[in-house]
Amino acid sequence: MAVKRVSPAEARDLIDKQGYVYVDVRSVPEFAAGHPTGAYNVPLMNMGPGGMTPNADFLAVMGTFPKDAKLVVGCKAGGRSARAASLLESAGYTSVVDQRAGFEGAPDPSTGRIGEPGWRPAGLPVTTEAGPGRTYEALKAGRK
Repeated sequence: MAVKRVSPAEARDLIDKQGYVYVDVRSVPEFAAGHPTGAYNVPLMNMGPGGMTPNADFLAVMGTFPKDAKLVVGCKAGGRSARAASLLESAGYTSVVDQRAGFEGAPDPSTGRIGEPGWRPAGLPVTTEAGPGRTYEALKAGRK
């Protein structure tokens, strides 16, 4: 089954009106530089000296969320979040949507320029502060 993909505004409505939570799957440094207010950080990929590498603990750390949790998954431009949302559905999560434009915006494949503005350029709430238990380190330690 294909993962439902939503715009930043639709994601905000799901969070505000239907109890979804935002899971930012960008790396820890990307999350620290700014993220949707209230987001949790569980990187799909980790940033290292040789570039991005898969986070072997992604599904284990996501296990701090119940399988029926309502999750909006987002990244920088939509690629990582689409992969993460598919992984989560395959792992048995039942209410996962992909925020298709990411934090910065999704590129138009024909031009390479931003085709759909992401969360930040759409003017939605952004912060550099992580709420209690919302950092990757806290989630990995099992303290959601």
